[in-house]
Amino acid sequence: MFCFFLRFLVALLTALLCHGAAAQYPSRPIRLLVPIPPGGGPDIVARLIAPKLSDALGQPVVVENRVGGNGNLAGELVAKSNADGYTLLLGMDSLMVINPHLYGKMPFDPQKDLAPVASLVSNGFFLAINPSVPAQSFPDFIEYARRASPPLQYASGGNGSQHHLTMERLKARAGIDMVHIPYKGGAPATTATVAGEVAVMMSGTSTAPQIKAGRLRALAFTGPQRSRVLPEVPTIAEFYPDFVMVQWYGLFAPAGTPEAALARLRAEVNKTLLLPDVKEKLSNAGGVEPWITTPEIFAAEIRGEYAKYAKLVKEVGAKVD
Repeated sequence: MFCFFLRFLVALLTALLCHGAAAQYPSRPIRLLVPIPPGGGPDIVARLIAPKLSDALGQPVVVENRVGGNGNLAGELVAKSNADGYTLLLGMDSLMVINPHLYGKMPFDPQKDLAPVASLVSNGFFLAINPSVPAQSFPDFIEYARRASPPLQYASGGNGSQHHLTMERLKARAGIDMVHIPYKGGAPATTATVAGEVAVMMSGTSTAPQIKAGRLRALAFTGPQRSRVLPEVPTIAEFYPDFVMVQWYGLFAPAGTPEAALARLRAEVNKTLLLPDVKEKLSNAGGVEPWITTPEIFAAEIRGEYAKYAKLVKEVGAKVD
């Protein structure tokens, strides 16, 4: 009887201490790890929201760039951190739902070791061609690519990247053949397409300046709606209704982080994304759109994307050693 009472007392004290810690959250600085170098899309988003969160939470939110393993290094560091809400990850969908299918062995399990805190932003890709390609519309391009001999070459940000997988899905859907030329990132792939080294690529909306300047020609957009950056460009879904491919970023914490801390973070993130100056800066930084969801919808989106990319990576045969 005494042992039972002692265990009950210990459990009660532990719960009270955890509740007290969560109620005071945060009481010290928060680290926000970003898996890419400074200047890229995820880094821009992190440095845009971090000061706003610092003001709202009353504690510094410090951005740290931890680059390596296509995002796996930062993901592992957060996954193996204390589950107390003081180490967070700005994670891309490539890390969460694509890497597990590309790598033979992951240093952590994104689905089990990380807890979704909040969705942040989402965006699609432009099907962008070099102006020397004699296609003025998406149907023109599909027909031109179908007849091309030898097949057209297309650039991507690397083997297994979303640029790569999105184009391979289009190839299968449209029944065309093109040759994949991988580059070390989206920027070199864009440079190569502008220079005419390759004919076409799936480019992020950050290439809008090159498109508006005539250095690239955008024929279609992969999002569910037309992009606000170039609303005159149709979606691929207007031609193939089942074709939607987007990229997104989200905020993640170690699995087991107290729900009270997650809820506080989620509420402040959602408020931040609704601020007019934040929405304007996100648009100016590359046409990305705030993506605010419930925890349930965000988790369901992750599960759905995980299954979608499992099938796509297997069909393409993409692997990273």
